[in-house]
Amino acid sequence: MAFATGEAFDEMFSENVGDFTPIHCIYEHEAMELVKNGKADALMLDEPMARKWVSMNPELTIIYPSFAEYGFGAIFGKENADLRKNFNAFLKEIKENGIHDDMVKRWIDTVDSPPMPDIPLNGTNGVLTFASYGELEPFGFIVNGQPEGFDIELARRFAAYMDMDINISIMTWDALIPYVNAGKADFAASLFIINEEREQFVTFSDPYYTGGAVLVTKNSSGADTPQITPSFWKSLKISFENNLIKEDRWKMIVEGLQVSLIITFFAFALATLLGFGVCSLRMSKNRILNAIGSVYVTVLRGTPIVVLLMITFYVIFAKSSVSGITVAIIAFGANGSAFIGEIIRSAIMTIDKGQVEAARSMGFSKTGAFFTVTFPQAVRVAFPTYISEFVSTFKETAVVGYISIMDLTKAGDIIRSRTYDSFFPLIMVALVYLLAASVIIWIFNLINSKTNKRLRRAK
Repeated sequence: MAFATGEAFDEMFSENVGDFTPIHCIYEHEAMELVKNGKADALMLDEPMARKWVSMNPELTIIYPSFAEYGFGAIFGKENADLRKNFNAFLKEIKENGIHDDMVKRWIDTVDSPPMPDIPLNGTNGVLTFASYGELEPFGFIVNGQPEGFDIELARRFAAYMDMDINISIMTWDALIPYVNAGKADFAASLFIINEEREQFVTFSDPYYTGGAVLVTKNSSGADTPQITPSFWKSLKISFENNLIKEDRWKMIVEGLQVSLIITFFAFALATLLGFGVCSLRMSKNRILNAIGSVYVTVLRGTPIVVLLMITFYVIFAKSSVSGITVAIIAFGANGSAFIGEIIRSAIMTIDKGQVEAARSMGFSKTGAFFTVTFPQAVRVAFPTYISEFVSTFKETAVVGYISIMDLTKAGDIIRSRTYDSFFPLIMVALVYLLAASVIIWIFNLINSKTNKRLRRAK
């Protein structure tokens, strides 16, 4: 049985069925792929989502009736009791005047998602910050680079009710509760089932929708029905149009690549500056300074970057208004400095000390001998490893989606959630990373080649 991480469906299924082997996936569409490929017998989903997914994947079917009914609530930080009270009053009002029923008919009772209505916001009373997960159609998804869906419309209508503007952040589902708890969002909504376990960390609004869980499995009745399979090139053309051309999805890839490159360049510049400091500590004859450098390197090299990133965002900068991109630059810069510091130190240690002594005997000061003799040679020794570390940093930025940044990998995930096609988006993202990394390596090698030529001429 396949489930998405963080859902309470495994408990529901256990209560109704009994023993089973759970397979936990990060994303719902990944769980669906397991069912389609026969690696899982079924997937448990909210009924409105299941209808949408089955309509896009005829090889799947829904098993009725639903296992359980439950309410979805918006989540608020413990300190936002007044905002929660206002939301409940707003919810009561739209249920009484028919707006809520209209939203349910447009978004949930139909397979095809409607266009997002225009909801004017004046911002008289400030800005609401709202967080959601943009991969749960029809509740929250991305169209033309903008969030849409039932939850998004609900949040915008609440902002209008409060005479406020709204700032919407899209992130991974499991990051929403920490994001709200850290005070980075006033509230969030994304199919949060109201239960006692979650109420220990956040407060729930009244239910804004009551849903039920159903099983999605392979359609055995149609297994023997012959189907027309398009040729490889026609399939490729269809995938290209669905994943890139439709809704201008290629723009998300371009924007995601830009974000990944920005984080990489600035983080690596910071890592290089800090790396020299780390190298100085590690080469210091002072035992205390050397020990500090050793501990710094050990801790940062031994901590997974995704853990360091989340600690930086949700703990160190929890109450700060610093942007996610800035936090990512700091986290990757700190992590990279430990590696670069060791690269520089190792390169310096390869230089023959006799050259330094010869320079000192010629009248150079200790500093002058270092920058004239040791440093230029150390740079040439360290450069290949330095390039590799830069490329590694670029690839490691694939995890920044955990802190609500839409990088290249996150853009691919969003496209996958809309097209239900895993092959093309994943291959496309991999090729973009490969192409970008190849260009980066070519540029660095070109710089290295020209620098070496100048050094040879100088000799």
